[in-house]
Amino acid sequence: MLSISVKEILFWKKTQLSKGGDHESLALLLDSVGGISTSDLNSLSINPEENLYLKKNLEFLESVWEDHLLNSSPIQYLCGITFWRDLKLKVTNKVLIPRSETELIVDIVFKIFGKTSQKLCFAELGTGSGAISIALALAYPLSEGVATDIDHNALEIANKNYINSSKQTNLKFFCGNWWSPLESFKGKLDLAISNPPYIPTDTYEKLPKEVKNFEPKIALLGGEDGLIHIREIIEKAPLFLKENGWLILENHYDQGEKVKQLFTKNEFTSVKILNDLSGVGRFTIGRYK
Repeated sequence: MLSISVKEILFWKKTQLSKGGDHESLALLLDSVGGISTSDLNSLSINPEENLYLKKNLEFLESVWEDHLLNSSPIQYLCGITFWRDLKLKVTNKVLIPRSETELIVDIVFKIFGKTSQKLCFAELGTGSGAISIALALAYPLSEGVATDIDHNALEIANKNYINSSKQTNLKFFCGNWWSPLESFKGKLDLAISNPPYIPTDTYEKLPKEVKNFEPKIALLGGEDGLIHIREIIEKAPLFLKENGWLILENHYDQGEKVKQLFTKNEFTSVKILNDLSGVGRFTIGRYK
């Protein structure tokens, strides 16, 4: 561990931010790689001569920051972790970096089922880092959760994240495409959730390079209109949901009405488009009959 004064680290922060980037990304670097949390730094800033202890020296941290700035490398991949809700999750370029707007899916579940512990049977399709499923498994410890992903590497990361986040055993992981690993759950689910790939082909080509060049294409691309995976999930959902079971999907900002029509076409009721914090129709939900 390397000793450094608060004054020195604050000056270093100011210097790095003058090169570009944002406070949140630099805070993630300092916390996850340097071992100095924002709360630690804030609490000691009134005494700038106080010393802190770094896990890595400033030269190393600066090299990571410059990689982030010069190559548009996502800071979460460079650090190997991201924070999502109250979870600290391992991430690599094998999984999509979970977005802050996706956190609202958990809040939508709370609004439907309440925050008190229930014995829900739920499934997440395309779990990636496992963020949504882990948050729900922790919130509902009496529940039985299953999460699928087509990629073995993603499932390995999700499983590690679950083990690191909890001592519970109420979440299982299965490899396969969407519903295919869940034959034994037909007619048993109270809830199914998915944040599937929904980016249309022409939109994908215009994505920022920090997304297109680094994040897994399989987790982003949703076919020509962006709905190829969403259609499959909705069409097969009635086989797996209980009567009055809920389906919650995240979709592209301009897909809400089309997704709503797919829900209705497949006999879902109480279908709604829900906005994210920016007022964008980011989520479509429905109850099966």
